[in-house]
Amino acid sequence: MIRIEYETQRLSLRFFLVMLVLFFFQTSFGLLLALQHVDPGLLAGTLNFNVIRTLHLNFAIFWVLCGFIGTILFVGPLLSKRELAAPWLIHVLFYALLAVVVWNLFTQVLAQQGIAIWWMGQPLLQEGLEYLEAGRIADVVILVGFAILSFVVLRTFPPIRQWNEIHWGLGLGVLALTAVWVFGLFFVERLDLQEYFRWYVVHYWVEGVWEVIHISLVGFLLVLMFKADVKAVGYAVFWGISLVWLSGLLGNAHHYFWIGTPEFWQFWGSLFSALEPLPLIFCFWHIYLDAHEDDKPVENMPAFAFLLGSVVLEQVGAGILGFTMTFALTNVWSHGTWVTTSHAHLALFGTFGMLGIAAAYYAVPLMRGLAGFDQRLGRLAFWLVFTGMLGIGFAFAIGGTVQVFVYRTLGLDWFGGDVAPAMLVAKVLVPVFGFIFAVGVALLVYDLATMGLRAGVAARAPAATRGTGWGAPLSGWETGKWLLAMWFFGAVITVGLLSFNLDTVRQGNALFPYVMAGIGYPGLLLVTLAFVLRFLRSLEARTYMALSTPPAAAAAVPVGAA
Repeated sequence: MIRIEYETQRLSLRFFLVMLVLFFFQTSFGLLLALQHVDPGLLAGTLNFNVIRTLHLNFAIFWVLCGFIGTILFVGPLLSKRELAAPWLIHVLFYALLAVVVWNLFTQVLAQQGIAIWWMGQPLLQEGLEYLEAGRIADVVILVGFAILSFVVLRTFPPIRQWNEIHWGLGLGVLALTAVWVFGLFFVERLDLQEYFRWYVVHYWVEGVWEVIHISLVGFLLVLMFKADVKAVGYAVFWGISLVWLSGLLGNAHHYFWIGTPEFWQFWGSLFSALEPLPLIFCFWHIYLDAHEDDKPVENMPAFAFLLGSVVLEQVGAGILGFTMTFALTNVWSHGTWVTTSHAHLALFGTFGMLGIAAAYYAVPLMRGLAGFDQRLGRLAFWLVFTGMLGIGFAFAIGGTVQVFVYRTLGLDWFGGDVAPAMLVAKVLVPVFGFIFAVGVALLVYDLATMGLRAGVAARAPAATRGTGWGAPLSGWETGKWLLAMWFFGAVITVGLLSFNLDTVRQGNALFPYVMAGIGYPGLLLVTLAFVLRFLRSLEARTYMALSTPPAAAAAVPVGAA
């Protein structure tokens, strides 16, 4: 039986299981929202759109954090070569997390009746600030939970003089996770100042702290999956984190364009935000290098597929689509529209959500003592989830382009029935792709939750032929061309958004931005889908060759000859 190295690693399993439950319900809320876009009267007065949207968003944050915590607890002992410190505090953290989730579920419903319970100028139950809806009571519990996580991680790690770059990334990440949350612990009546501090938390969490934790965990998972060189991965982690903080600290200014702050933020926000894709390109390139080190076979394809999906959708959703609307001249049109929603879904789920799922697929079989497991459900779930999310992103992007023109450029009435009919096709596409995504979610939740508990089926080697077609070895040159193609379509999208500033467009001619969106968004998402298929097929073929080559023959083949 396969065993984990440290018993306290098993404490991560409960966080992964809660992650799956929250992911399932968050997806269900998302499907309900998509249906309400088609029929706004659905459940009106019972579960209003704004409440369901808040729960959808909050559950997303909760399950992503569960994935982070589970992954950190699983890899912490491996990084430190000893058991986790203070296991009893991890139990406290787990129950505090459950309490906050249940509290949030019930208090957000009270927002429908306008109940927040104010005390000394602070909302105790919920406060209605997007991404930070939890009231002050939950905020304090969350702060204590982050402090517990920081304490456990830092006490588990060896002395600082023995830290490598991954230790530093995770150590600084969990400390910053706690410190940045402090800025969400007070309510300011001035709207511009409140928005300033709200984005201080949201941006520095997602595009600062979470990115640092993400880069560190991706690096160490690559070490575990491919026995990659820790020093080489540490080098990549160091430069990735450095670039994240170099660009991200002032890149926060793109949230300050339209909230009443001084105009100079428009220049500096545009400049530094344009640099934010650099660490994402770095991370994208390094996953190629580590996955192709010594041509090793992939033993756990679902885990690697979701890890690859995390890095690729980070590049597409956070990097390319973030870049297209990060300039003041494009953001003036795209902010607050479905264009932003497309970026947010691909970036948040892709970058951080898929990382947690990848870690679960790596860790759960080990904690359940499985020497091997049937990977077919995991592979199918990956493709359904990945394709569904790309489709959702496409629907939001096309709908957002129409929304910008009809609502922002023509100034037609949102509530008068002019905008919704124009976006109807996109509104229908969202639940269609959402259903595909939801089927994938149900499959992966079932697969991971029952892994080791249901009758096992021997894993089958992928039916691929090494050296031909899509199964041929993937070179660095070819990978670079795929990346260039993604950015080409990103440039087309950017030109399309910039064209809303043209007099001809503002006078009512939408041909140019519509053509650019019609080329850019489908091109970007199809190239992304094709690249991931190409990458995984090449690795499946490599794994097939390794499994089908007799040990004696494999020993006779010189290293690198395959």
